[in-house]
Amino acid sequence: MDTTAILLLHCPDRQGIISEVTKFITDNRGNIVYLDQYVDKHEGMFFMRIEWELRHFAVPREKIKEYVSTLYAQRYEMQFDLYFSDQRPRMAIFVSRMSHCLYDLLARWKAGEFACDIPCIVSNHEDLRYVAEQFGLPFHVWSINKDHSNKAEVEAAEMELLEKEKITFIVLARYMQIISDDMISKFPNHIINIHHSFLPAFIGAKPYHQAYERGVKIIGATSHYVTADLDAGPIIEQDVTRITHKDTPESLVLKGKDLEKIVLSRAVSKHIERKILTYKNKTIIFS
Repeated sequence: MDTTAILLLHCPDRQGIISEVTKFITDNRGNIVYLDQYVDKHEGMFFMRIEWELRHFAVPREKIKEYVSTLYAQRYEMQFDLYFSDQRPRMAIFVSRMSHCLYDLLARWKAGEFACDIPCIVSNHEDLRYVAEQFGLPFHVWSINKDHSNKAEVEAAEMELLEKEKITFIVLARYMQIISDDMISKFPNHIINIHHSFLPAFIGAKPYHQAYERGVKIIGATSHYVTADLDAGPIIEQDVTRITHKDTPESLVLKGKDLEKIVLSRAVSKHIERKILTYKNKTIIFS
């Protein structure tokens, strides 16, 4: 396929933005292959994702960002990100002891569903090394003391690895450690987490057993970007499944794991496709 440029932008809504941006592309012989836009009337904000082929594009790819910034960003108070389709995202997966999300991500990657590279898997336990070995991927372990006295040292080593491997985003595939604010600041809106999401919500240990005791009729899962506010970052994907009185704690756990795998994979897929735009604490997910 032809290499494409992908522009994600948002700015205060005003007349002529779509016309100006598409004119810039077509005037320079770019063939637009995707355009999606949304206006938040409440916030008065305009959001757009546009993608075009570079084969005959007159502006050198290394100059496109400069052109967009000079011609439009200042004029429209625009914030934007520019990507190229031949620059594959590089995903690091963080895990602890549960394997279901890790297996699902790796199987989808191996099947070609994720157009990304996975240079490394990071864990705080040795338990899942065999999974990484099955897929031929490096597995790095840094154990964190119970009193967290070595947490800063561990994260420094992890950050060194992430920089060395040129990681562009992180997926917490049931990684049971809190990420520090410092690491989050290095990957803003580029750390994806998955957790259970019940109606009502149950926090603490054994959430599925709590849900069973409460007799819930719905359980769910939520995938979101990680921020300094624990489990309160911009939501990317959610889903639910029905529960009946016939369900047991064990069946709830199985249904919950299925949901977690599906919801996390959807979130990762959208991120890899560069179809997520964050604004304040919300996401705009382009189709």
